Amino acid sequence: MTDTAAEASASGAETSHYLFDNHSEHALDQHRFLAAAYDPMTTERLEQTGVGPGWNCLEVGAGGGSVALWLARRVAPTGSVLATDVKPERIPDTPGLEVARHDIVRDPLPEAAFDLIHSRLVLLHLPERIAVLDRLVRALKPGGVLQLDEFDITYGPGLLMPDAASQKLYEEFQEAKTRLMIHAGADPAWGRNAAEAMRRAGLVGVDPRPRLELWDADSPGAHLVAHHTRHLREAFLREGMTDRELADVRALLADPSFRACSCAVYSVQGRRPT
Repeated sequence: MTDTAAEASASGAETSHYLFDNHSEHALDQHRFLAAAYDPMTTERLEQTGVGPGWNCLEVGAGGGSVALWLARRVAPTGSVLATDVKPERIPDTPGLEVARHDIVRDPLPEAAFDLIHSRLVLLHLPERIAVLDRLVRALKPGGVLQLDEFDITYGPGLLMPDAASQKLYEEFQEAKTRLMIHAGADPAWGRNAAEAMRRAGLVGVDPRPRLELWDADSPGAHLVAHHTRHLREAFLREGMTDRELADVRALLADPSFRACSCAVYSVQGRRPT
């Protein structure tokens, strides 16, 4: 954890709320950029589970539904996919896909019901993430697989910037993002800790796969970060950034000379013992 993250964590979260509201005017762009940046990694890992016709799957925090739709196609015609979200209105209707309004923190799940459970970038936002993890494990059938795809945003250095001022601005932006996540109850470093948490929750064969990318102005990940300057504008302002600085961050991310390492994303799979 960075010094900034450690200091903010020590001060405690101010409030716990999900930063990326599914009813926000920015939600469609959020889902579009997330899908472009991370669906290939997510679906490649899910494919390795052998998911196919007849499987019963759960997608937690389905957001825009892109992964749930992929799963529905994989398990057709005899399987099923339950896609849940606290605000599920963005998840499209499709055969074999059941959509439900569900709060994974408070609402129960059927036990020993699913062959495969997937969740991406949900538990890192939840102060109750360990209790939620235990709930997901109990919802797996014996032999069922849980896949969590989670960030560690405490790593992601700028590698090449137009000038020293741009480098400083990028670092300040990254530190502000870490603080605002902590203040919302998130754990910015959760990705690196998810595998151990899954092992402690009783899963076996836990397999964490970290991924880093080079970001430039054309990278989907850089587009997602630029979008956050708008989606999370109010939170960034509370952390001391100005609208001019956020506009400068967007210009930097679009600069042809911009190069940065992505944050680390961990795709972790584990299996409930038979």
